[in-house]
Amino acid sequence: MSKRIRIGTRDSELALWQAKTVQQQLEHLGHKTELVPVKATGDIVLDKPIYELGITGVFTKTLDIAMLNEEIDIAVHSLKDVPTLLPKGIVQAAVLKRGNVRDCLVFKNNEEFLSQREAVIATGSLRRRAQWLNRYPTHTMVGLRGNVNSRLEKLEDSDWNGAIFAAAGLGRLDMKPEESFNLEWMIPAPAQGAIMITALESDEEIKAICAEINHEESDIATSIERKFLNLLEGGCSAPIGALAFVKEEEVHFQGVLLSLDGSKKIEVQRTVALGSHHDLAQFCADYIIERGGKRLMDNLKKSSQNVNVFSTKTLTDDQKQLFHEDVVSEASDFIKINLNRMTSQILRPLPKNVIITSKNAVEALLMNFAPQELQFENIYCVGRRTKRLVERKIGKVKHTENNAKKLAEYLVEYIEGTEVTYFCSDIRLDELPTILKENQIEVNEVTAYNTKYDSVKIENTIKGVMFYSPSTVQSFKQENDVQNDMIAFCIGETTAREASKHFEDVRVAKIPTVESVIELVNEHYV
Repeated sequence: MSKRIRIGTRDSELALWQAKTVQQQLEHLGHKTELVPVKATGDIVLDKPIYELGITGVFTKTLDIAMLNEEIDIAVHSLKDVPTLLPKGIVQAAVLKRGNVRDCLVFKNNEEFLSQREAVIATGSLRRRAQWLNRYPTHTMVGLRGNVNSRLEKLEDSDWNGAIFAAAGLGRLDMKPEESFNLEWMIPAPAQGAIMITALESDEEIKAICAEINHEESDIATSIERKFLNLLEGGCSAPIGALAFVKEEEVHFQGVLLSLDGSKKIEVQRTVALGSHHDLAQFCADYIIERGGKRLMDNLKKSSQNVNVFSTKTLTDDQKQLFHEDVVSEASDFIKINLNRMTSQILRPLPKNVIITSKNAVEALLMNFAPQELQFENIYCVGRRTKRLVERKIGKVKHTENNAKKLAEYLVEYIEGTEVTYFCSDIRLDELPTILKENQIEVNEVTAYNTKYDSVKIENTIKGVMFYSPSTVQSFKQENDVQNDMIAFCIGETTAREASKHFEDVRVAKIPTVESVIELVNEHYV
């Protein structure tokens, strides 16, 4: 292949290690490559929304989108993080030879706590937690999130006895402490320790190249494990372990399903001849289900978990599906919108320059006027979604920015004329009109809709709040006190500035969409 193969990867230390491993193997075969770290989620230039394409993975979504946009040729993933159903148009192109499959206990001081009744073990995995409690039911489990470095630091700074990690991650980063050992008895996550490459289904040349570095035995083993997971899970996050391996022309398989507290465990083991393994996952999943697995899965689906994130805007079913398994969310519309009646006088004469900063303003205009009456010469917008709605319903947008301040600064430089009509809410930030007026641009404000605060009191146990506008922050404050350990997940910089008046920990989404705010939440809880 004469062109360079663009290798997409997340920009974490472990992800880059994995991508460089793929790069080395491809270049060893004579192919030219380049790494493309992908940080932000972009919009897909396709007819269908991403949800119809099946793009749901917490860690994989950004790379899926980059691939569908043809910004990268292949993507490198930790296979255990990849959803069992890939998006339409994307296929598994290769699995590298698998690394260490085991979980690893990193401990402090000594191992004596293993024989003691009381001990504290940290993990963010439901599977590890359940298996540990099954073996050590009197121990206490605490949550642990973050990258490998931060988790090791948290262990060091804590009074915990130990924490559980993936052995492959510690080994690849050369960070496995001396005070550690592999848990040979613990059944790992399906595909743990495996690196997978995806490619476009239509790119035959790239698929053929990736096939050169595919490790067949690792491919067979991880495919069985992932199919077992898919057959059992049924859309519910559950403590499921699976391990398959090929040895002496035989395929060996172990699978387990547990209750969240580890008190119930259903196991299966089976060995078949290589070549007769295609129904192995189905047989083992059926075995689990028939021996109480269905009842256990039903109980898991019904099990109540504490809400840890609250959205100040009602989310769609598709958006809810994007949350990571450890995120339990609730939502309410903290802002109620009433579209105003507008007389035809505001269109006489038809304004030359118009500012629209929200979809609510677009809907108010369309409620009052036919699109043919709204053929403004220059339309300026805030936000891609507002722009798309305007261009679909009214007409071409001359310029758009991500926030009102940037739009105001643009207009100061490039506006045609010295007058603009601003369709806004009765509650709005002063930033945009103030900047324009300070630069001798006349702003005719038209209240297109009214905003009413309608917040609810949330539980003190909720530590994350999702905000989508400065108004949602202001509404939240009317009913709620901000605790020191609360996190504000914000859709953009303007919202973040308002949140920072009350919250110490403010996070800003990479792009101003609800989906990107959800991704921000997932990054915290994974």
